[in-house]
Amino acid sequence: MTPRRSLFSSVHRPTQQTEGAAVERPVGMVAIIGRPNVGKSTLVNALVGERVSITSRKPQTTRDRVLGVRTDSEAQYIFVDTPGFQRHHRNALNLRMNEAVTGALKDVDAIVLVIESGGWTDADQQVLQLLPVDSGNVILAINKSDLLTERDRLLPLMADSMNRYKFRAIVPVSAEKSRQLDDLLREIRPMLPEGMLLFDEDQYTDRSARFLAAESVREKAYRLLGDELPYGIAVTIDRWDESRATTQIAATLFVEREAHRPIVIGKDGAKLREISRLARADIEQTIGNPVFLEVWVRVKRGWSDDARAMKSLGYG
Repeated sequence: MTPRRSLFSSVHRPTQQTEGAAVERPVGMVAIIGRPNVGKSTLVNALVGERVSITSRKPQTTRDRVLGVRTDSEAQYIFVDTPGFQRHHRNALNLRMNEAVTGALKDVDAIVLVIESGGWTDADQQVLQLLPVDSGNVILAINKSDLLTERDRLLPLMADSMNRYKFRAIVPVSAEKSRQLDDLLREIRPMLPEGMLLFDEDQYTDRSARFLAAESVREKAYRLLGDELPYGIAVTIDRWDESRATTQIAATLFVEREAHRPIVIGKDGAKLREISRLARADIEQTIGNPVFLEVWVRVKRGWSDDARAMKSLGYG
C-alpha cells in the first residue's frame, strides 16, 4: 500500500534539478474561489488528481487555505483551495476564513470563480464583488453542468455571466464527474508565467500528513453525523509515532458543547468507532502504512468565537 505521489510540508520550495536538465514551463498560482458548498474542494481534488481537500455537504467544510499541485508536461498549476466566502455567522472562525479568501486573491496569476449551473445567487454575487475590476485573469467555472438535462440552458447563463463581469473565459465543468477539466486547464495555462518548477513533480500538496489526517477525521464526522452535529468541530493530532510497523496516531475531536459529545460518540461508541474506521482507511492510503488510530472527544466551549482557542486548535 503506497501513495501514488508524495507529501511535503514546505511551501514554494524550489525543486532540485540536475544541471542541464532544467526546463522552464508555465508555472503559477491559481486561486479557486466561490460561495460555500459550491464544489471548490471537489474541483481542486479532480484537477490535482489526488485527495487534497476534504469534502462534505456541510457548508464551510474547508477552513484553511490548502495548496494542490498538478504537474504535467505542459505546466505546473498550484491551485489555492479557499474556504467559501460568506457574510453570515460572523464569528471569529468565519471572519478568519473570509480573510483567507481575500488573501488568496493577492499575488496569484489566475482566479477561477466557481458557481453552479443552476444560476447566480446572492451569495455568488457577493464573491463576485471581491474580484478586481478588468483584471483579465478571471475564469468562470460553471460547476455541476452534468445536472442540466438541456445543454442549451447554459447559453443564457453564460450570457448573463458576461454581463456581470468581464471574464477571460467561461468553462462549464463537472468536478464530480471530472468533465471538461482539460478545457479549464487550457484556459488557465496562458496566464501562468514561464519559470522553473516550484514543487517536485511527484508532490501534490503543501500540507503535512498530520494535517491531512486531522482533516480526514473531521470529514468523516461531518459525513456520518450530518445535521445532527453543528458546524463547530475541530480535530488535533496529539501523537504520531512511526517507530513501529504500524503508525500510531492519537487524535482529539473537539466540540463546543457538552450536549454534542454523546452525538459524536453514539450509542455504545458506535459513531466514534465508524468515524475512526473510515478516517484510518484514508490515512493509510495517504501515508502508505498500516495505521492504529485512536480518537477522543472533548469539549472546548465556544472555541469558534475565541481567538486564543482557535489558535490552540491550529487556526491561528
